[in-house]
Amino acid sequence: MVGGDGYRENPKKNANKKKKNKRGGAKRRMTVEQTVAHKSVSEWVFLGSSAAASSVTGPDDDFAVVQTKVLEKLVFDMHSHSICSDGFLSPSKLVERAHQNGVKVLSLTDHDTMSGIPEAMEAARKFGIKIIPGVEISTIFSPRVESGMEEPVHILAYYSSCGPSKLEELEKFLANIREGRFLRAENMVAKLNELKLPLKIEHVAKIAGNGVAPGRVHVARAMVEAGHVENLKQAFARYLYDGGPAYSTGSEPDAEEAVQLIRETGGVAVLAHPWALKDPVAIIRRLKETGLHGIEVYRSDGKLAAYSDLADAYGLVKLGGSDFHGRGGHSESNLGSVSLPVLAVHEFLKLARPIWCSAITEILENYVKDPSEANLELFVKFGRNRVTKGVSPLGCGNELIKQCLSLWLTNEERQNAEFEAIKSTLSHVSINQGGLEVPTRSE
Repeated sequence: MVGGDGYRENPKKNANKKKKNKRGGAKRRMTVEQTVAHKSVSEWVFLGSSAAASSVTGPDDDFAVVQTKVLEKLVFDMHSHSICSDGFLSPSKLVERAHQNGVKVLSLTDHDTMSGIPEAMEAARKFGIKIIPGVEISTIFSPRVESGMEEPVHILAYYSSCGPSKLEELEKFLANIREGRFLRAENMVAKLNELKLPLKIEHVAKIAGNGVAPGRVHVARAMVEAGHVENLKQAFARYLYDGGPAYSTGSEPDAEEAVQLIRETGGVAVLAHPWALKDPVAIIRRLKETGLHGIEVYRSDGKLAAYSDLADAYGLVKLGGSDFHGRGGHSESNLGSVSLPVLAVHEFLKLARPIWCSAITEILENYVKDPSEANLELFVKFGRNRVTKGVSPLGCGNELIKQCLSLWLTNEERQNAEFEAIKSTLSHVSINQGGLEVPTRSE
């Protein structure tokens, strides 16, 4: 949740504060820095929305600057899951729930897959929510000292609305992890059977759903349905916790490898829930050397000072999210329950937007080199203008580039030699229903 200053009030003081305001007392004011940050964040959030329509004559995009009314409160949730991994809601239902809770910017960060992003973005248009395409990558951290123990580490990746710059490379990387998750589930089921808790992998796979790589929560749900435990919490507490009697690892890559790939594919790499790690300082130090951009610091119960200090010490941006799965119950944080200060969001966007801009440039350059329909579809896979097979809704190549650049980049970013060269090249490309026609350029 982005407030004017990220300040969490003491409930015991609310009554006195309200009385003071009624008597004409001064309300807490934002500093100049907070005001500037809030204006910048608000402009990005409401690009192209009805809230900004009356005062903007520019495009609906991730980067263009608009003039819009500064709102008192914005709600960000940078960590959520759907049924595409181990969540309980479809991407569209997740977005609907986020809307009901007042969320304005949502990042869908399913485990090791981005398959739910297009559906989430389609639903987000209906509810006026901005989606940041994301993924939570399962990795293993291996200490350099012999006495150290390996432990699972999750890295969040955040991309522009255009998606990763090397989508196929990222998808291959994630597919290998998902394959390992199937083997991992089989190993967990085998261990449970050895513990005299009969369970079948087919049962787990059915719960996970078609094409979804099963995780611990799916095994836990199968255990509940089989009557071995009373609830999911009990399944984890007794059997499935890290290092537990039925715990198993898959084929997770090294954490440093994941951070490197996120950077190479135009993403922002953030360490997820560091408070769950056995040795967070060593992990943060190593991953920072590799190129880690940030760590989660904020939860629904507030800012964790120890991890905020670590972020400051290592020069990392501070984020946070609900890690919502839709399981229900009092133990899970709800969507939009994290108070994310406006200054934290502003710092994140200052870091992320140049990275995302570079990724968009790289995708455009690949399209110029090979203006195929496949590259066209990759170009707009996660964007607002989806391309159906065999048809370009944006017309010829020149118009395609002009419109897409206006959707994703500022005027200043578009007005350079690089983009002028791209537009010049694509002025000689036309796209028809039968595919691409590239006229021969006259010399």
